Amino acid sequence: MNDYEKYLAQVIPEKDSLKTVKAEAKRFYETHSPAKCLDTGMSLYQSENFQIQETGVLLLGYCDRKEGLEFLRDEASRHPSWKVQEVVAMAFDNHCRLIGYENALPLITAWLEDERPNVRRAASEGLRVWTSRPYFKEHPETAIRLLASRKEDESEYVRKSVGNALKDIGKKFPEVLREELGKWDLSSPRAKQVHKLAGKFIGGGKG
Repeated sequence: MNDYEKYLAQVIPEKDSLKTVKAEAKRFYETHSPAKCLDTGMSLYQSENFQIQETGVLLLGYCDRKEGLEFLRDEASRHPSWKVQEVVAMAFDNHCRLIGYENALPLITAWLEDERPNVRRAASEGLRVWTSRPYFKEHPETAIRLLASRKEDESEYVRKSVGNALKDIGKKFPEVLREELGKWDLSSPRAKQVHKLAGKFIGGGKG
């Protein structure tokens, strides 16, 4: 256990405290180089303490390095804890924010098309509320199009995330979402499930 991991073990309470985890990861990122964030994130992920692992996951999103992003996608996405999976989604969003959401469009698309459900969900869930993010705020149709591409996802876990993310967008951009939902073939049970969730606040959900 290195000195920083010992420090985290002291300051992070035994009771689950995501607020502390996020604050410590941000503080480290703001005072260390991307390379150090990468090395430290990799090291912390090996901890047996899941909150220290979460700190490491966030640093891998902050590090702005290909290796960190690949580790999130290929390794952290396999972690059995749903709490860690939530932090993977946050780390993905941090990375997209750092490089700019418009620049991140190919990456977001790739994660939404990944073969692993946890990776696809990290993309759909991490950016919620999508239209509160720069670029998507001005281009809600792009956010809707990307999410709608997963309306027939084989994973119900992913479909629920997609439906809820679309529902969020519908609160501010009901007409844009209504236009998209009107194009869907609801003979598909999967698409119908997402449609029902997405249209909850715009009168577009069909049971």
